[in-house]
Amino acid sequence: MYRIFISHSWAYSSQYDKVESFLSQEGVSYYNHSVPKNDPVHTNGTDKQLREAIEAKIKGCSCVIILAGVYASYSKWINIEIELAKKYNKPIIAVEPWGSLRTSTVVRNAATVRVGWNAKSVANAVRNYAIYQNQ
Repeated sequence: MYRIFISHSWAYSSQYDKVESFLSQEGVSYYNHSVPKNDPVHTNGTDKQLREAIEAKIKGCSCVIILAGVYASYSKWINIEIELAKKYNKPIIAVEPWGSLRTSTVVRNAATVRVGWNAKSVANAVRNYAIYQNQ
């Protein structure tokens, strides 16, 4: 089983849902370490607490998938997630949006691998770069 953290903006939750469906469609067995919109991290509203919660999730995952849309360049949380992935030597899989002419330079430069917006590419990147854990 792969332990995957999918970085995303709740404003773009349909893209997050699509990445999950890509993984399922390709038969990737995974545990989702992400923070979905329907199950947010409960903190007292401080950035410090949210950062600590995200760090705990990334620390335990086997790869980080980041949607590389241009919005990612302006998200302080994606920058923090990249920093944490690097701190714990987690591979970063950048998924470039379908039909997008521009992607985030921040994400592109941090990525271990960049893949297109399709199920097979995302699943193969997970299989090739993430660590499979028998749990």
